[in-house]
Amino acid sequence: MSNIFIHPEFDPIAMWLGPFPVRWYGIMYLVAFIFFLLLGKKQLKNNFRFSGIRRRDLDDLLVYGIFGVIFGGRFGYVFFYNPLYYFANPLEIFAVWQGGMSFHGGLLGVVGSLIIFSYNRPKFGRRKIVKKFKLSFCSRFLMVTDFVSPLVPLGLMCGRIGNFINGELYGRVADTQIVSWAVIFPQSGTLDPRHPSQIYQAFGEGFLLFLILFNLSKFKLPIGTLSASFLIGYGFFRFTAEIFREPDSHLGFIFINLTLGQLLCLPMIFFGFVLLYYSKKKFAL
Repeated sequence: MSNIFIHPEFDPIAMWLGPFPVRWYGIMYLVAFIFFLLLGKKQLKNNFRFSGIRRRDLDDLLVYGIFGVIFGGRFGYVFFYNPLYYFANPLEIFAVWQGGMSFHGGLLGVVGSLIIFSYNRPKFGRRKIVKKFKLSFCSRFLMVTDFVSPLVPLGLMCGRIGNFINGELYGRVADTQIVSWAVIFPQSGTLDPRHPSQIYQAFGEGFLLFLILFNLSKFKLPIGTLSASFLIGYGFFRFTAEIFREPDSHLGFIFINLTLGQLLCLPMIFFGFVLLYYSKKKFAL
């Protein structure tokens, strides 16, 4: 037991700027947005498939994405994870500094914001693709999501690191004879060694998914393939990591030992394969 790492229970506030607290999770969001811009610039410079995207589009995409993540993530958490509490305490919905963001809600929020972005960009895209497919709204939207998909995972990695710093969303109790890297999270209310599931998620749905998508983006693929790969890849890595993650205390297991996070991943994976089939059939280059 003495060799097991004990989470130091970091103060969630990293620093103060005058009277304003700067929280670790907010810093992770900032780093995520910086990754988005840096990787986006690299894509614009080196990747021919995104040659129709301008620098101004990248800046606008970030703004649209921020609103989608914040509103979708928060309202997704409210409706997916704790609707009864927030319906009884509606003002708490806006207390985002207290935590409570849902990836799946954030994804829906970002999809909505990218639909608006695509609608406002009728001339968006490469000439070659425009000529062949006449750039319908659907193709414009999928081109946007293809561009965004490889830029997202490192941001997700930052978010999971923020979860680890805050000592939240910790894993299930681990067998230390097998899991030598188990961590004691005093925030759990016990001294049981647990899986650092936040790190598992940071590595899987963050770093590994980034490598997969960023390398796929270098190939000549049908429009929508990268978006489909993101849905399938995230769904798979998240579903797998949830095997080691402690279910939310107020929810527990929902169906056949599956958590709500796992159940929400299933339609992601399903729609990912549907989109993969659709893109290959309609947009094969």
